[in-house]
Amino acid sequence: MRNTDILISGAGIGGTALAYWLRAAGFAVTVVERAPEPRPGGQTVDLRGAGRTVVSRMGLMDRARALAVDQRGFAYVNGAGRITARMPADSFGGEGIISEIEILRGDLARLLYDATLPDTEYLFDDTVTRLDEDDDGVTVTFEKAAPRRFGLVVGADGLHSAVRALAFGPEPDCVRPLNAYTAWFTAAEDLRLDGWMLMYNEPGGLVASARPGRLPGEIKAGLGFRSAPLAYDRRDISAQQDLVARRFAGAGWEVPRLLRAMRAAPDFFLDSMAQVRLDSWSRGRAALVGDAGYCATPLTGLGTSLALVGAYVLAGELASAGGDHRIAFRKYDEVMRPYVDQAQQLPPGGAWGYAPSSAPAIGLRNLSMRAMNHWPMKNVLAAQFAKAGNIALPEYDRLAAAGGGAGDRG
Repeated sequence: MRNTDILISGAGIGGTALAYWLRAAGFAVTVVERAPEPRPGGQTVDLRGAGRTVVSRMGLMDRARALAVDQRGFAYVNGAGRITARMPADSFGGEGIISEIEILRGDLARLLYDATLPDTEYLFDDTVTRLDEDDDGVTVTFEKAAPRRFGLVVGADGLHSAVRALAFGPEPDCVRPLNAYTAWFTAAEDLRLDGWMLMYNEPGGLVASARPGRLPGEIKAGLGFRSAPLAYDRRDISAQQDLVARRFAGAGWEVPRLLRAMRAAPDFFLDSMAQVRLDSWSRGRAALVGDAGYCATPLTGLGTSLALVGAYVLAGELASAGGDHRIAFRKYDEVMRPYVDQAQQLPPGGAWGYAPSSAPAIGLRNLSMRAMNHWPMKNVLAAQFAKAGNIALPEYDRLAAAGGGAGDRG
């Protein structure tokens, strides 16, 4: 590969992790991001399994732990706010629904972003609109910046990836919807959480949740619902909030307060729950990493691990392939495919377990939660949570020699 310039679309967790490892291996890296700056806030994500190992090899684990949110665990509540079932954070060796290390998505992305500086170029407030590939590289057309040449292009730009649409085909050909939607936002509300992530279900497939943020008085809220596919403008936040408000009109627990807080939230985000299923994560000189290539949905709790591990493996294979991206892409698929296939297997109940449609179904789901620390449910759940570490993570000499792997290992 004569042109060692690589463009990454997306400055989230997968994109910044990939930039870090590619720079460690000696590639010249540019990251394009539609947002005007690194995205702050966001919900809490799990740092678990092999994803935790990747952060340790970066030497960033101590700093990640310092940013972790203090949470006691996960609990279901009824309309009166009484806990009906719970799972403490130390369940399953700290790898349960709430993992030992929970960190806000924006905090983790910022930590990784800072680790890429000053050697990585960022193009904020822009996106890729066209890819023209030839034998020597790719001419990339941007929405705002002038066209440029790169040796490779990697889409790390999420479920609605621009790179995937340009290089692999239309979204409906790549994405399998679960017929569920979730809105996430930050609320400045004085809810009595006592350190727990609380989740409330209401018949009709409605889900409301609230969990502690990292800052005092900050709550990370979620409002999810089951629905057939919906058409809406992803840039019209007010219309999306109206949609959510209509769905939750008359709902109990703390939902009215959360709906009021939603209107003033600085980071409101609504999206469908869906999985990306592809036979290959590369097409010519374009490749995909993280949600763009193999979104597993938040129901699995493995999206962050997949993004971190995928970035590390892709960079490691590119560094080891002697300049032949075709070999690297093939090895990337071979290493990641079993891990991704396991991660995309939904936990028991799937979307139904997340958002039961009737009161009896909600009661049955709560009963199953109370049984999770006992045989046979304990073994079923242990297998689900163990998926985060079910990969023999390679040691790439060029990454370690270039500085990857220095620092703390905790």
